[in-house]
Amino acid sequence: MAVNESTGIAATAVARVGKYRWSIIALLFFATTVNYIDRTMLGLLKPQLSGELGWTENDYGNIVTAFQAAYALGFLLMGWLVDRFGPKIGYAIAISIWTVGHVAHGFASSVVAFMAARVVLGVGEAGHFPSVVRASSEWFPQKERAYAIGWVNSATTIGVILTAPTLWIFMTWMGFGWRETFIYTGIFGVVLLALWLWWYKNPRDANCAVSDGELAWIEHDPPEAIEKIGWGRVVRKREAWAFASAKFLTDPVWFLMLFWLPSYFTTTYDVDLKVVLLPMIVMYLLSDVGSIAGGWMSSKLIERGRTPNFARKVTMLLAGCCVLPLLFVTGLDNMWVAVVLIGIALAGHQAFSSNLLSLPPDMFPKRAVGSVIGLGGFAGGVGGMIMAKSTGLVLDATKGNYTMIFAACTVTYFIAVAVIHLLSPKLTRIEVA
Repeated sequence: MAVNESTGIAATAVARVGKYRWSIIALLFFATTVNYIDRTMLGLLKPQLSGELGWTENDYGNIVTAFQAAYALGFLLMGWLVDRFGPKIGYAIAISIWTVGHVAHGFASSVVAFMAARVVLGVGEAGHFPSVVRASSEWFPQKERAYAIGWVNSATTIGVILTAPTLWIFMTWMGFGWRETFIYTGIFGVVLLALWLWWYKNPRDANCAVSDGELAWIEHDPPEAIEKIGWGRVVRKREAWAFASAKFLTDPVWFLMLFWLPSYFTTTYDVDLKVVLLPMIVMYLLSDVGSIAGGWMSSKLIERGRTPNFARKVTMLLAGCCVLPLLFVTGLDNMWVAVVLIGIALAGHQAFSSNLLSLPPDMFPKRAVGSVIGLGGFAGGVGGMIMAKSTGLVLDATKGNYTMIFAACTVTYFIAVAVIHLLSPKLTRIEVA
């Protein structure tokens, strides 16, 4: 018998066998890629649309803010939906909604119309991470979970990297305009929806593909009581607010990079979209390394006998240190030095995020994970909304200077770890009573 250090409950040693569970990660990896292609397209098209439609930085900030507001509120709905109906049905609804919102961009002309399209996209995309984490908690035990989520989280950057080639294929090679590109790339969401409904199952429902040994490995954590868990019980737990506070502080940094980096390189180094493509690929590949390495590090520490509390928090602190190079980016004449420094910062964010997303299943029963992720996503969306609006205003006021914005990003990760430790000193597994 071995003892689970996070719970103090004895657990039988089980061999790690079978690999079917990794096919679920492959499916979630593809889903994340599609999610981020749909999310990122507008950011890469911003220079063209700003010139064609006459947007100011504040106009674009308002469009991004509309997405963030809908994304924040959507998390509350989608987190509950995933817990109520499970990841298969909940995520299918989310995919359907965000695909409609993505296609709607192709019919928009005014700032208000783009804001409306982003609202629909934001509500649907809010269902992504509650579904990912809930599915991961169903298919992976605690000691493997951060590593699995790290792989899925790395697909966020693959989606960003593939957005520019996708635009080139549709707009240059196939000769479509930006409107038709938004409409026809909606096929990605349709394919994803079909794959999800066909492939995804609960481990026990997939008994024809999952061996008894692999099922035992998946389920070898201490068993949980099966019960309905409502919002009122979740929000009374300070552990839920530990997660939500960290999302509020750190998610805005990722959204800043996602929506403003193409414009930053275009204006700072006077390069067009084709030249920006290679730097974007380098930066986001570095962030992939951080995502996988961050999940691997904490999972390996747990395997070697460290508590989840130690493993997650130490990894997050080291990840926060990787974001510090943002302090030195503005003012650099050499674009490639800036690319490397921003890439390291993105790697730090993704390593942090892989571990942060592992906290809800570490601390809460599976039936509450979607709701906790939803609460955190709401908080992160609110933070992103504040970042989007303030970034537009700061850039208009400073004639495009990012110094203050990047400096603010570097401190948020250390504050987040401090808040997590204050609200949950041991990351103890709790009962939602």
